[in-house]
Amino acid sequence: MAKKPVKRREHREVSYDEQHWKLLRELRNKTTEIMECLNKHNIASIVHGSIARGDISTKSDIDVFMPSMPSSFLIENALEREGFSINRRLVVQATPSYAMKGYIEMDEQRSVSFPLMKLRSVERDFYKFGGKIDLAILKKNLRVKGVDKRLMLIEPTSTGHVESTIVGMEQTVASLLGVSIETVLDRVHALLRRDEVGRTGVFIEKELLDNETFEMVLRQLADQNPAVRRRLKLFEK
Repeated sequence: MAKKPVKRREHREVSYDEQHWKLLRELRNKTTEIMECLNKHNIASIVHGSIARGDISTKSDIDVFMPSMPSSFLIENALEREGFSINRRLVVQATPSYAMKGYIEMDEQRSVSFPLMKLRSVERDFYKFGGKIDLAILKKNLRVKGVDKRLMLIEPTSTGHVESTIVGMEQTVASLLGVSIETVLDRVHALLRRDEVGRTGVFIEKELLDNETFEMVLRQLADQNPAVRRRLKLFEK
């Protein structure tokens, strides 16, 4: 069951037990392996969400993101050369206004993703909003502030974290995280709406066949769907 946003004013300190720290180390070690593989092939990446913040759970997954729109061939080649198996490949577009992304799943827990279209500033800020770190910060074992799916601001401490609701504090949170107020309002609206109407699904989700590339499927979808075509052309030079 998805975590529900917290609308009431709330602030509390959370202490991690040894089991939590052990799980965090395990997840971060797995993340480091993926990011080092990509880095070895000159592909920059980040990890975002609970692994960056530290407030992981047994249901936490690993999504390594490459913001620079690298070639999907280079990504797949890097993973396969370093011994990672590829389970599924998908193209996903959350809404017509959001950029389409490629997802490569290694297993149920681990995946990498990358944009197939240029990101809007609010989309780029999404990763900072949730908390993001690069390989250098990950290897230093540092954690960062970010907002979870309950709309709680997670601020790491030496013993765990402090969490507080961001509803009603959007401008303050935007300044604290270094993102635009539009980004914060966009995420608050999206997560509160999901809480009200249930899981809203995605605009497009398509699994690739063995003989298809991400770029090939993107062009096919753009040819077939005017909304995809408009979004693709929106930020093209």
